[in-house]
Amino acid sequence: MKSRRVKSSERAPARLPRRPFPILEFDPSPTAIIEPRRVYKRIDIPKHCVLCFFQDVIDDLVLNGGAREIDHDISEVGRLPMYEVEIGGKRLAVVHPRVGAAIAAAMLDRMIARGARKFIACGGAGVLDSKIAVGHVIVPSSAVRDEGTSYHYLPPGREVAPHPRALAAIERTLKRNGVDYIVAKTWTTDGLFRETRARMLARKREGCLTVEMEAAAFFAVAQFRRVQFGQILYGGDDLGGDAWDHRNWNRHQVRERLFTLAAEACLSM
Repeated sequence: MKSRRVKSSERAPARLPRRPFPILEFDPSPTAIIEPRRVYKRIDIPKHCVLCFFQDVIDDLVLNGGAREIDHDISEVGRLPMYEVEIGGKRLAVVHPRVGAAIAAAMLDRMIARGARKFIACGGAGVLDSKIAVGHVIVPSSAVRDEGTSYHYLPPGREVAPHPRALAAIERTLKRNGVDYIVAKTWTTDGLFRETRARMLARKREGCLTVEMEAAAFFAVAQFRRVQFGQILYGGDDLGGDAWDHRNWNRHQVRERLFTLAAEACLSM
């Protein structure tokens, strides 16, 4: 009986080493059972994309900014539209990534599968230092991986960083527009209601000035898929005082301005 050459797709996957905790059992395989590029068709999408957490800004783009829908997803949370807008003669994709590392990472993966390659996210974050005013711009230089999603894209590690070209593009844009900003670590967590004081102080001691729920996952997906990604945040609610202070952060006028800066930075990459 003749032997046949086994195709690479037929080879048995490597067995994962058992670790004390499943989250540490990283699988470097480049192909998943539900592989985005096989599920989501490639479309005529701009290479540049802003992931905007501000639904009010996106709504205004649709009503007054000439944004048009180019694609959408359907999930249990409803319809997830993706838009295209033209800025200075250049095409830009815009999408709301939703809140939380898992779904935001999936949205990024979908946009990559469709053809986008250069990304800037803009959103708000809690501050760990009460001196940081509402609306002040913070640019993450790295994210502490205190969530779960990034561990499925990269080996276990304490931090993950944005793409250096994206970070440089953000800083150039902010300087060009005379925006005062801070570059610092951010703390990414899944536990919205488990941000304890001891945990906050520990993150602050290692250099984190903000807390949010997506940056580490975004950076990990981007590294795994080899695309450029950076993020711009603005100071929101305050976790650094004796008690939590909402500070009405989600009604601040900086949101539209932050999107404009994110778009400019993205298109300059």
